[in-house]
This record gives sequence, C-alpha cells and structure tokens, in this order.
Amino acid sequence: MVSPSNAGPSSISTSFFLFASALVCLALLFSSGLFAQSDEWKRLNQEAVSLYQQGDYKRATDVARKALELAEREFGPDHPTVATSPNNLAELYRAQGRYTEAEPLYKRTLAMREKALGPDHPSVATSLNSLAILYRAQGQYAQAELVCSSI
Repeated sequence: MVSPSNAGPSSISTSFFLFASALVCLALLFSSGLFAQSDEWKRLNQEAVSLYQQGDYKRATDVARKALELAEREFGPDHPTVATSPNNLAELYRAQGRYTEAEPLYKRTLAMREKALGPDHPSVATSLNSLAILYRAQGQYAQAELVCSSI
C-alpha cells in the first residue's frame, strides 16, 4: 500500500493511470447507452419510411412522432441530427393532406439546417424544396415560387 510518506513518482504514475482508466471505463459505459438510443432512433426512422412506402400513413406517423420525441431527448431539440425527424413527420402529414400540421415542421427543419449548415448547403435546398411542394399542394403558387427563388 502506498502511504503519503513513500509516494514516489512511480506510485503517482500508477494512481494517475488507474484514475484515467476508470474515467475511460465510465465514458464507455455512458456512451454505450447513447449509441443504443441512436440505433433505436435510426430504427424508428427506417420503420416510419418503410410504413410510408407501404401506404400505412397512420402507423408511419405514430412511429415518426416517437422518433422525433426520442431524437429531442437524445440530442436536444435544436441539434442538426434532429432535423431528420420533423422533416419525416412533415412528409407524412403532407402525404395525408394535413398541411397545417406539416408547415411548422418543414419550417423548423429548414431553420435547424440553415443554422447548423449554412444557407448554401444542399440539405437547406432540399428543405426549401419540400416547403415549396407543400405550398404548391395547397394552391399557394406565389408562396411556392417565393420559396423556390431562395434555392
């Protein structure tokens, strides 16, 4: 056992090594939960897309809502990674003609992507295009054209 009176350089190095090893183990322990949640978020998004492709919009919408809730808990509501989830949910609402529910989600996605990636990023252009498609579906052609001119 090392006492303060015989604590030499090698015992301090050993103590530091053990402390650093413990920190690494704790970091791995806590991060494994994050990766598991990330895997769950990815799985939910894939399931929502699959259900959408099958035409099961009701179930796809429920799964997409769960994916959004998980992403917000996991990453925080303003993290760029989260932008995928409100966009997917907006697509589902648009496909069902639920335009008033889709619009704020598209705008949120656009704002998140502009902030994180800058206005000239291709993902921002995709978000603008999605918003223009929504406006066109509602017959708001002037608004759609205005949004398209931003691309």
